Amino acid sequence: MRTFFGKMLNQLSLKLFKKRISYRHSSLVAKGHGNYFSQKLKQKHYDYIIAPAASGEIAYLQTDIPIIYITDGTFASCLNYHESLSNLTEKSIDEGNLIEQRAIDKSKLVIVSSQWAAESVKKDYKASSQKIKILPYGANFEILPSENELRFEEPKEWKLLFVGVYWENKGGDIALKAHNLLREKGFPVRLTILGCVPPMDIKDEYVRVIPFIDKNDSDGQKKLSEIYREHHLLILPTRFDCTPIVINEASAFGMPCLIADTGGVRGHLENNVNGFLIDYNDKGVGYAMRIEELIKSPAAYVELRKTTRHKYVTELNWEHWTKEFQKLLK
Repeated sequence: MRTFFGKMLNQLSLKLFKKRISYRHSSLVAKGHGNYFSQKLKQKHYDYIIAPAASGEIAYLQTDIPIIYITDGTFASCLNYHESLSNLTEKSIDEGNLIEQRAIDKSKLVIVSSQWAAESVKKDYKASSQKIKILPYGANFEILPSENELRFEEPKEWKLLFVGVYWENKGGDIALKAHNLLREKGFPVRLTILGCVPPMDIKDEYVRVIPFIDKNDSDGQKKLSEIYREHHLLILPTRFDCTPIVINEASAFGMPCLIADTGGVRGHLENNVNGFLIDYNDKGVGYAMRIEELIKSPAAYVELRKTTRHKYVTELNWEHWTKEFQKLLK
C-alpha cells in the first residue's frame, strides 16, 4: 500500500512540479518495510541478515542480528547518473541520502562490487574502511565453456558483439559508429546487436540484429552461449553502469571487452587484461582505433583472449565471490 501511494505521489509531483520522487528511497516506503521485517524477525534467531540492494528494507529495521548490506552503487553515486535517480525533488534527494545513510550505519559490513561504489560509501556516507569490502560479481550464465572447449585463434572475419536491452542507455549508436568506421577502412568486421531492436532501420548486410533472449529459459541459455562463443570482441559504450555483468560473461568465453570508462566498470574490467576502458565521451573513433590495433596485432589479440579467460577463472565468477564472502563471515 505504501509503495502504491509512493507511485501516486511521484506521478502527482511530475504533473505539478515536473520533478520526480524516488519512492523506493522514501521514508514513507522504508518505514513500511522496516515495520514489516521487524515483525517478521521477532523471536527469530539468525547469524546474519544478508541484504542485497536493500537499503530501503533495512534503513528502519529494528533487530540485533548483524546485517551485511550488499550493493553495487549508493544513492549518492547514482544520483543524476542513473536515469531513475535524475530530476528528483530536493526532499526526495534528502530522503534518499537519509535511507542510504541509515542502511550503511546499521550494517556490520557493506560489500560492494567496485572501488567506485566503495569510494561513495566512504566519502558520501562516512563509513570506515574496515566496514567496506570489495568483491567483484560473477557471470549469470548457466552454460559456460570449460578451458578445453575454447580455441583462441586469429579471426579471418572479426565479429563484434553489442549487448543491451536499451539501445540508447548502452550506447548502441556509438557501437554502430565504430563498426561503420572500421568497414569504411576496409577491415573485415561484422556487428551483432543482441538484446534490443535499434530505433532506426539498419540496412547493412554486415549488421545482424537479435532481439531479446530470455536468460531464464534453457533454450535462451543455449542460444546465448552459442552467440558468445562465435564472437571475438564485446563493445559496450554504456552511458551508465554500476556493474555490467556482461563483462564477466564475455570474459568466461575469453572475449575481450571494450567498455566506456564509467561507474563501476573498473570493478570488473582491467585494462589490457580482459579488454580496454574507452573514454566515456568517445563517440566511436576510440573504439574503432582500439579494434584496429588488435586486428593489426593478431598475436597480441590471442594473448589478450587468454588473459581475459584467466581473469574470469580467478576473479569474475560466483565461486570466487562465495569463497571470499565466506572468509568475511568468519
